[in-house]
Amino acid sequence: MQQIAGLNLESILDQLQDLSINDRLLIERAYRKAEVAHAGQMRKSGEPYFTHCVAVAHILAEMKLDAEAIAAALMHDLVEDTNISVEEIRNEFGKNIAHIVDGVSKLKNLPIKVDANKRGKAADKELEYFRKMLLAMNDDVRVVLVKLADRLHNMRTLHYMSPDKQQQKAQETLDIFAPLANRLGIWQIKWELEDLSFRYLMPEKYKAIASAVDERRADREAYVSNVIKTLREKLGSHGLTKVVISGRPKHIYSIYKKMDRKDVSIDQIYDVRAVRVIVEDVTQCYQVLGIVHSLWRPIQGEFDDYIAAPKDNFYRSLHTAVRDNHGKTLEVQIRTWEMHEDAEYGIAAHWRYKEGNKKSRDEAFENRLSYLRRLMEFGPEAKDAADFVDTMKNELFQDRVYIFTPKGDIVDLPLGATPIDFAYLIHTDVGHRCRGAKVQGRLVNLNYTLRTGEQIEILTSKRGGPSLDWLNTDLGYVQTARARDKIKAWFRRQDREKHVASGRELLEHELKRLGVEHTSFENVAQNFNYDKLEDFLAAVGAGDINGPQIATKILEAERRDQQKSSIEELLETQQPVPSQIQVETNGININGLGGMLVTLGQCCNPMPGDTIVGYVTRGRGVTVHRADCRNMQSHNEPERLVEVSWGLMPTEERYAVPVEIVAYDRDGLLRDISTIVADEKVNMTKVAVTTRQNVAVVQLTMEIANFHQLTRILNKMEHIQNVIEARRRKMA
Repeated sequence: MQQIAGLNLESILDQLQDLSINDRLLIERAYRKAEVAHAGQMRKSGEPYFTHCVAVAHILAEMKLDAEAIAAALMHDLVEDTNISVEEIRNEFGKNIAHIVDGVSKLKNLPIKVDANKRGKAADKELEYFRKMLLAMNDDVRVVLVKLADRLHNMRTLHYMSPDKQQQKAQETLDIFAPLANRLGIWQIKWELEDLSFRYLMPEKYKAIASAVDERRADREAYVSNVIKTLREKLGSHGLTKVVISGRPKHIYSIYKKMDRKDVSIDQIYDVRAVRVIVEDVTQCYQVLGIVHSLWRPIQGEFDDYIAAPKDNFYRSLHTAVRDNHGKTLEVQIRTWEMHEDAEYGIAAHWRYKEGNKKSRDEAFENRLSYLRRLMEFGPEAKDAADFVDTMKNELFQDRVYIFTPKGDIVDLPLGATPIDFAYLIHTDVGHRCRGAKVQGRLVNLNYTLRTGEQIEILTSKRGGPSLDWLNTDLGYVQTARARDKIKAWFRRQDREKHVASGRELLEHELKRLGVEHTSFENVAQNFNYDKLEDFLAAVGAGDINGPQIATKILEAERRDQQKSSIEELLETQQPVPSQIQVETNGININGLGGMLVTLGQCCNPMPGDTIVGYVTRGRGVTVHRADCRNMQSHNEPERLVEVSWGLMPTEERYAVPVEIVAYDRDGLLRDISTIVADEKVNMTKVAVTTRQNVAVVQLTMEIANFHQLTRILNKMEHIQNVIEARRRKMA
């Protein structure tokens, strides 16, 4: 038998001591078939390709999965990389194993989907691959378990890939596979995928945290050993002798996430020093908790009862953080053996090998499948693969809030969810007719951020539909993919002529607000790869394309077209400069000129994203103007124009941008405008207000960091009560 880096058939079987004779023979046959079929194939590392198949099977064997899953793991690449067919596997190994192998193979052989308007992206194959993988969970979860093990081994050997491939695979893993493992409750795979991804995506931070943890290892192990001894003696004195207490490893990425979330150093992370207590039943969990709190002082706000309120991935445990007699922090995790197995293996626990291979469709497994089916409900309505993956990234992350319905039922939503998200979770029609909401009995805005423990009531109208504003990401009305997809689906069902009219109105408004009325509708449509303007306007009116997306495309197009603008024609007439070296001065690239003072024109206040041109002044260096500045268009000295572009700006660099707000005058108007500016941490350098016939015109100048921030502020200002419009002011 071929020996592979310490892994072979015996090492797999050693993990499964209770195998029946038939199951043992099944795995042996699968091993031999894959070994022969992959003979001569090599990996990037120079090892035989079959080593990967054995490693994947070994990962699942360590999780104690059943013989069918192990056999499928050994043969998971046969259909893709050899001449063996699914039919051949079905004839030799049965329909279940063939189904798993076929499922894993199909994930890698999906066609690129490109629609008639050629809006498909190169990444569509990967995105469709994720889509198929996630939807496969409703059929046989073992397809996904094999795929997760496959990805885990590929991540373990990622150092053999090119740096670009390392970054791509690591980001993919952190975005999709690790959250998926978490949603399925498979902690073992989840933490390792996260740590491996973090190692390649942020190597310096990974090394810093790993070094800090390693430096303290000896002291930490001695400390935990003393804690275990003290706790065991105390539990014994209360008659709790059948307990297992162990040090709990804290993983690099979870330490980083907690440091980042709480903005603290590693010394302030409570659970770097952690122990786990495993007891026989739930009653003992709470008994142990009381004993722990009598031994050490609990830290306020650091207790979580996931037994009474399990996480949405069905995780259950008690977590508490305490401070010992010397002031050191310690996290204690308390659970039963059933909870421990469920936490380590998640949905895979249902497939763990049992003698005689008798698996009952237990209630916990059915609950998990039911939850995953609900998660997949939006699948058919997702416009494309990218929408689907964005949705899953949102829905798979673990941070949730728990909300009470008017009847007292508890529902969970992603962190940051709004009343509209809640309305669509209850029923699509409730979402469509939502016109207001009450939280804890008081009226709130529809973009109010819900908090755990709050009770919400949705106010509806008898008829009507959603607003396009709900799809504007800058306004924060919708956070969940379910709600977003239902809103888009509603607009798609409306009359096309209405879509075109709505889209035209929104586009006109967006261009006017950004101060770029000179941009033609056709050019904007082409930037979205639409050949027909009407198709583009219909997409805008249907909610498939929103204001922020339009603003982003205009910004990108202006950057691309900078070299082709009318200014370039003027530059062709200027005298040749001594050098064509590009020099960066204060974040602005100047072709051929160095060491010159650079200032921004006060007449037009250019900012990053604007098409710009430089003007060589007499004695004051180069002044940078917007390309459509009237002063530049009326000058008659083309030889003094120089080509400039935006370079890399320091993070603190900001630009003065004039904005005009027109509103019906009322008390508190200026206060509401100032609040939005302050929330964005933007400084106002000038404010002027004029009022005529009860209409107020507020002209202000803000120090803006970038184009996206300006768009976001204008969006929010337009939704202030009584505001008619908010836009960037005309240039001088």
